[in-house]
Amino acid sequence: GAPAYSIRVNRPAGRLLAAWAFRAGLTPNQVTAISAAFTFTGIALIALVQPAAWLGIAVWLLLAVGYAFDSADGQVARLRGGGSLSGEWLDHVVDCIKISSLHLAVLVSMFRWPATDSDAWLLVPVVYAIVAAASFFAMILNDQLKRVHQVSGAAAPDAGRSTLLRSLLVIPTDYGFLCIVFALLGAPVVFLAVYALMMLANAGHLALASVKWFRDMGALDARRADAARVTA
Repeated sequence: GAPAYSIRVNRPAGRLLAAWAFRAGLTPNQVTAISAAFTFTGIALIALVQPAAWLGIAVWLLLAVGYAFDSADGQVARLRGGGSLSGEWLDHVVDCIKISSLHLAVLVSMFRWPATDSDAWLLVPVVYAIVAAASFFAMILNDQLKRVHQVSGAAAPDAGRSTLLRSLLVIPTDYGFLCIVFALLGAPVVFLAVYALMMLANAGHLALASVKWFRDMGALDARRADAARVTA
């Protein structure tokens, strides 16, 4: 299921922003651009400014507002009668750049203003960047392959229904929760500890989810083969 922050905070905020953007006559791509402006301003501050209490709050708010606008662009598209492939492409590309550059900015910040004497901690944002990029790509690929099989007539595996417990359990994988963690930038040691735990939780989730996703693709292969035999 989707994480709790995304369901209970970001989606409602996105609906409000989408309603405002629709009334203002903004296109979905313009909303995506606004999202990118907030997000990448926050990411730039992480890499360029020495950690301080005010910086943590500023980065958190910039990333959170950018995330809410990221939710709004698709809702604006639906309000305008449907999205476009170019808009979907732009949204995914911006998300991909965001996911990778965020952790690289943390790496730069940790190198310029180290919280500890050990350089080994620099591996944390490196691993986090790899895990985040792999998770994002896998989820996008899962959706794409399932969409292709639905078009071809083979039934896609049931994704299962979201429950409150599941949404709470996957909070560490929620980008919105990660935004909140950046409020701790003014306490570098605390931030590093929480950030490292988040990385471990995301790595564990990716390892477990990859097994399920691979089995889902195997189930799609089997259903596609069955559909081919029926139509042969």
